[in-house]
Amino acid sequence: MKAMVLEGDWGLENLKATDRPEPEPGPDDIVIAIKAISINPRDLVMCQGGYGRMGGELPVVPLCDGAGEVVAMGARVSGFAPGDLVAPAFSRTWLSGTSSATTHLGAHGGPLDGTAQELMCVPASAVVKAPAHLSAAEAATLPCAAVTAWNAIAEQGEVRAGDVVLLQGTGGVSLFALQFAKMHGCTAIVTSSSDGKLERARALGADHVINYTSDPDWHKTARKISGGGGVDHVVEVGGAGTLEKSIGAVRPSGTISLIGVLSGIGAELALGRVVTQNIRLQGITVGSCEMFARMVRAMEANGTRPVIDDTRFEFDGLAEALAALPRGVHFGKVVCEL
Repeated sequence: MKAMVLEGDWGLENLKATDRPEPEPGPDDIVIAIKAISINPRDLVMCQGGYGRMGGELPVVPLCDGAGEVVAMGARVSGFAPGDLVAPAFSRTWLSGTSSATTHLGAHGGPLDGTAQELMCVPASAVVKAPAHLSAAEAATLPCAAVTAWNAIAEQGEVRAGDVVLLQGTGGVSLFALQFAKMHGCTAIVTSSSDGKLERARALGADHVINYTSDPDWHKTARKISGGGGVDHVVEVGGAGTLEKSIGAVRPSGTISLIGVLSGIGAELALGRVVTQNIRLQGITVGSCEMFARMVRAMEANGTRPVIDDTRFEFDGLAEALAALPRGVHFGKVVCEL
């Protein structure tokens, strides 16, 4: 079978197509014929060696988002059938609860082999059936990006109907968070530097949009939209470049879910406001297999469909697709169908 493998050294230039033996399932395993994969900023950082020891050792098959059909099962596996459309969970060592010291040890796409391969063998305990109304390409966006947004909004975020939620950008996680916020009856504010993307966000349900280029004081505008007291929840993907304004946008005892650090990892912050206004700053790293299953049920009940960018990449062009991610030209998730 064909796999994209990072070997020799870290760096996208070392990501090559390689032939590997077809996997055989153990008694508790499922072999998935991967039909589609999707990319995340995490995958780029991982391929560049940015996770250090958490990234494991080379060689490694990258990517944590993907979906495919069950083609083989171990003798002890139940609840699945050949042909089922399924997706591997982000981590095979994070089945329930919140993250722990061992969560990263089972993460796909580093340190364990990920979804960028034609056949993937995964313990059945870490496999989730895709929503019945989705295609393989749509289901391929779920394990990392969607579960991250679901965790931020519905699980650790604990939003309630009527909350005002501020969402940064129009990448995969942010648009999933928009859909989940609306699913829970929230008022959604979306920021972007592109008026065109903001109009597309409106079509997805955004109640208010802010162009942060033409309105650099977007945090003040968000407070005004909320009625002056501040928003209830911020889904923060910018990091160092936006966190201080997110703190300025959120209400006392509100929550900031820190998911990404696209604008930098080192921030100097006036922490007094966080303390005196009882602001909850919550780091979010994907979610458990059980969270994934709950999210699937919610998506099925609401008919939620992922937003996929018009751009497609070829399997052999994975390195180029990852390199293009920081330019931020995509809207939603970028997918490759095998």
